[in-house]
Amino acid sequence: MTTESVRDVAAGRLQSADYLANFADLHAPMTPHEAIVEADRCYFCYDAPCMNACPTTIDIPLFIREIAAGNADGAAKTILSQNIMGGMCARVCPTETLCEEVCVRETAEGKPVRIGELQRYATDHLMERHTAHPFKRAAQTGKRVAVVGAGPAGMACAHRLARFGHDVTIFEARPKAGGLNEYGIAAYKTPGDFAQRELDFILEIGGITVKNETALGRDVTLEALSDEFDAIFLGMGLGGVNDLGLEGDDAEGCIDAVKYIADLRQAKDKAALSIGRRVVVIGGGMTAVDIAIQSRLLGAEDVTICYRRGREAMNASEYEQELAQTNGVTIRPHLMPKLLERGADGAITGIVLEYGEAGPDGKLVGTGETLALPADQVFKAIGQSPVTETLSNAGIELEAHRIKVSDEGRTSHPKIWAGGDCVRRDDDLTVVAVDHGQRAAQSIHAALSR
Repeated sequence: MTTESVRDVAAGRLQSADYLANFADLHAPMTPHEAIVEADRCYFCYDAPCMNACPTTIDIPLFIREIAAGNADGAAKTILSQNIMGGMCARVCPTETLCEEVCVRETAEGKPVRIGELQRYATDHLMERHTAHPFKRAAQTGKRVAVVGAGPAGMACAHRLARFGHDVTIFEARPKAGGLNEYGIAAYKTPGDFAQRELDFILEIGGITVKNETALGRDVTLEALSDEFDAIFLGMGLGGVNDLGLEGDDAEGCIDAVKYIADLRQAKDKAALSIGRRVVVIGGGMTAVDIAIQSRLLGAEDVTICYRRGREAMNASEYEQELAQTNGVTIRPHLMPKLLERGADGAITGIVLEYGEAGPDGKLVGTGETLALPADQVFKAIGQSPVTETLSNAGIELEAHRIKVSDEGRTSHPKIWAGGDCVRRDDDLTVVAVDHGQRAAQSIHAALSR
């Protein structure tokens, strides 16, 4: 099947107006009238199953009641007191499998209260109209904390520590702070540079210094930070990228989906990004769905997600899978990559996949039947891996190649806490990372107050 004719990778496939329309806000913000009408649907349940389903335990009935009463700023303060990144989480949280899934309206009618959109309405209202940060710092304690990584976990930890009166220095490897929120989320979910606007809002608390382009292991060491600071929080995410394990993983056209999404997020002109006509995505999580949809939005004509297990096992929610399909993406389950096909110049021209099934022990085994798909580009979206050498050298205990922590984020090192993607957990969600950061901040504050 290998042929040069299938390769057609180019930039500027669409008209300028098409890029603007395709990457517009996924959900238009609610108007004040829409928000009040939707808030009136809430039963304000006494046992609040929605609140219990929220990793940061936002008092959802309270903030919805405040919206219903016309107090959007009060609602935002209720949200932000539990989740300082409530604005971003309102945009990217899989509310359909968290708070909205357990909403009594969902149980009774199959139509939950639109909690995520109400949360966005409130937080946007405050961020757009506020004249002062809604939280004040406590008296300065004289204690200094280093935070490694300016993603959701690191920023949430830093903000909570600053509220307690501690001075925080954040060390971020990239040119811009924000982590996943800035570099890893689909552009159509957070248009208008929202990640940086939220970051600026968070930093208004004061007491937080951000040092960009300062990487752990390259520019600073844990030993040096331990000597200089009273405590350290590690929230640097995952630095490595998993390969397919096939010959040609590094060939032209076999692309790291995480890096491509980051490039797309930072691109001032999306028309300058090259995309193929035929794109295959390997993976079944949010990254796979995000790169697949955005490939279509950039002008790819044929986009297929191939996942090794059944659709019910995909980490991407049913809603996200449906969103992919409504954007013209084909999802093919039970397919494992077997061979990358390349042309005479070494560039990718297609991929061969083998159908798989669960063996007696539950492990996947190939059936021998294969499927060949032509492809200009193959995106790898099969997860990221941690960079653990620096951690091991510092004596930090690892578990399944990630940092082992207690429920409050303590590591085996007495001065170091950790949270976010670099620790072992089941849900790689922004809201969970925020919870990790805030929980660790509480523990650090308690330790420094002794």
